[in-house]
Amino acid sequence: MSNGQKYTARDITVLEGLAPVRKRPAMYIGGTDTEGLHHLVWEILDNSVDEAMNGHASRIDVTLKRDGSLTVVDNGRGIPVDVHKPSGKPALEVILTTLHAGGKFDRGAYHASGGLHGVGASVVNALSSSLTAKVRRNRRQWEMRFRRGKPLGRMKETGSGKGNGTEINFLPDPRIFPDSKLDPKRIASRMLETSYLHKDLQLTFKDEATGDEHDWKQARGLPDYFAAVIRDRKLTLAHEAAFELSRDPLNGDGRLEMVLGWTEAPREEFRSYVNGIPTGSGGSHETGLRDGVAKAVRNYLETHSLIPRGLTIAAEDIREGVLAILSVFLEDPQFQGQTKDRLNNPEVRAPVDSAVRIELERWLNQSPTAADRIANRVVLAARAREASRAASAAVSRKSETRTRSVLPGKLSDCASRNADETEIFIVEGDSAGGSAKQGRDRMRQAVLPLRGKILNAAQATRAKVAENAELRDIALALGCGTGDDCDPEKLRYRRVVLLADADADGHHITTLLLAYFVKFMWKLLEAGRVFVAQPPLYRVDIGGRTHWARDEADKETILRGAGAKSPTITRFKGLGEMQPKVLWDTTLNPDTRSLLRVQIPDRPAADNFIVNLMGKDPAERRLLIRDGAPDPAALDL
Repeated sequence: MSNGQKYTARDITVLEGLAPVRKRPAMYIGGTDTEGLHHLVWEILDNSVDEAMNGHASRIDVTLKRDGSLTVVDNGRGIPVDVHKPSGKPALEVILTTLHAGGKFDRGAYHASGGLHGVGASVVNALSSSLTAKVRRNRRQWEMRFRRGKPLGRMKETGSGKGNGTEINFLPDPRIFPDSKLDPKRIASRMLETSYLHKDLQLTFKDEATGDEHDWKQARGLPDYFAAVIRDRKLTLAHEAAFELSRDPLNGDGRLEMVLGWTEAPREEFRSYVNGIPTGSGGSHETGLRDGVAKAVRNYLETHSLIPRGLTIAAEDIREGVLAILSVFLEDPQFQGQTKDRLNNPEVRAPVDSAVRIELERWLNQSPTAADRIANRVVLAARAREASRAASAAVSRKSETRTRSVLPGKLSDCASRNADETEIFIVEGDSAGGSAKQGRDRMRQAVLPLRGKILNAAQATRAKVAENAELRDIALALGCGTGDDCDPEKLRYRRVVLLADADADGHHITTLLLAYFVKFMWKLLEAGRVFVAQPPLYRVDIGGRTHWARDEADKETILRGAGAKSPTITRFKGLGEMQPKVLWDTTLNPDTRSLLRVQIPDRPAADNFIVNLMGKDPAERRLLIRDGAPDPAALDL
C-alpha cells in the first residue's frame, strides 16, 4: 500500500500558540539567516518607533549586552498591563504570547504605524531563548519573563517608577539561528536611518562589548539624509541644490516627504519607506515616484524644445543618476508579507505620481540653471543608451547567424551554440590569453584577452565607459547590454569568469573588472553569472608529487605537511608563462578547478565599497587598506 493511501486524519497536525513560529520561522521573518536574525531587532525597535510616530515617545535607547542579548527602551505609553477580558490574562502577556494580538488593527491607539498584524513582538518572543518585558505606567512598574515564548510565571509588579515606557530584552535562540550573534554595525546603521526618517527623535545605541556609543537626533530629517548619502557615497550633484517636497495630507489622511537630485552616477537609486519601514523592493509609492519624475522632466523637455531631433528619451534616461529618498506615512498600509519589503496599496501610486509631477515640473521652471544641467544629463544618457543598444542588437544578430564580423577581433569564441553549456574567460593580457586559448575546451570555453589594466569604471562616466575599447569589447562579447538594458537572459554564455594573475597586479585588474560589473552589469551579479578564477601562484614539488598553491598562506600549509622532504618551489610570474596543459589542469578544467562566485546582496553597500576602494578620494582608500590589512604596521603608507 502506498504512503498516499495511508494518509488519514491522524496525519493532520495542529500547531497552537507560538509553535507555528518556531516550526516555520521563515514565514514570519523571511528565514533564519542574518537577515532573519536582525528582523527580530527591527520588530522591537519599530514598535518603539510607532510610539514616537504617534507623539507618545521622544527617546529610544538600544543596548547590545555582553551576553549577546539586546535591550530596547522607550519613553512611550508602556504596553498595557490591565486584564484583557476575553482571555483573562494581562494585556502584556497576550501581546507577547498570542499571534495577531495588538493595538494597531484600528485607528484608536495608533494613527499610523509600521506594525500591522499583531505578530511582531510575539514572533520575537517565540524565537528567543529568553525575553524579559518591563513596563512603566502611572508611576508603577511591572515585569514578566519568558523562555522560548512561554511565560516563566505571572506578571509581577516590581515597584514604583518615573514616567511611562517599555523595556524589552531578548536573546535570539541558537536552536533557531545557526549564527545568533547580532551585528552592532547593522543595528547602528538601521538606527541612524531611523533618525533621519523621524526628525527630532532621540536615539542612542551602546555596544557593551566594545564600549562604542552612538547618539542621533536629526533636526531636518530627509534633507540631512540625502546630504549624508551624497557625502558617504562620494557622489556629485549635477545641479546646485536638491529638490524637496512635503505633502500633507496625501490621498486623504497620508503624508509624503521626499528629496531627490541628479548625480553623475551611472544609474538610479531610490530609497523608499512606509511609516519608517524600509521597502527595499519598492511598491506602489515608489512606482508613483518614478512615474512622476519621468513625466515632469519629459514635460519640461518637450515644453522647452530641448530634445534633439531623432533622439528618443526613455524613462530610464530621465532617471539615470537620480538619487531619491521617499518616505510616506499611511494609516492602513498593505505590505507584502510580514517582512514588509514591498508596499501593495494601489491607491497610493496616483497621488504620489501627481504630487511629484506637479511640484517637480514647477521647480524645474523656477530653477533654470539646475533644469538646464538636468536636461543635458538626460540627453547624454539617452545617447549613451542608444549606442549601447545598437551594439547589443548587433551582437544579438550575430548570435542568430553565428557570424563573427561584429564580435571583438580578439575574442576566440567557443563552437557550441548552446549557451547553457558555455563560459567566457576574460583574461589579463595577450600572453595569458594565448595560453588560455591553447589550453581551453574549444567546444565550450571562449577567451577574451584584455590589454593590461582597464579603465577604472568607479571614476568614469557612462559616456567614457562607452568610448573605452576594452570595456566595449567586453560588452560586445557578452551581448547582454549594459545599465538598465543589461539582461542576463541575453548573455551569450552561461557564466563569465574573470581570469588574472594570482599576484597583486592581477588582483588589481580583477578589482577593476568587478568595479565595471558592479556599476554597469549589476544584473549579472544578481543572477550569479560572474565568477573569479583561482589560478595558482606557486608550484610545489615534494617527493615526486606536485602541489598547487594559490597564495602564500596556501604554500605555507603545503610546506608544513612536507615533513623532512625537501620541496622545490616555483613561483609563476604570470599566467602567460604557464604551459597550456598546466593552465587547463589547475584553472580551466571544470573537474579540477576552483571558482569563486561573485555575490553582493546589498547593492548600495557594494556601490559604497567600490567608491571607497576605487574612487578619487585616496584618504578613504588609505583607511580601508589600513583597517583591513592583517598587519597594518607592515604597510608602506
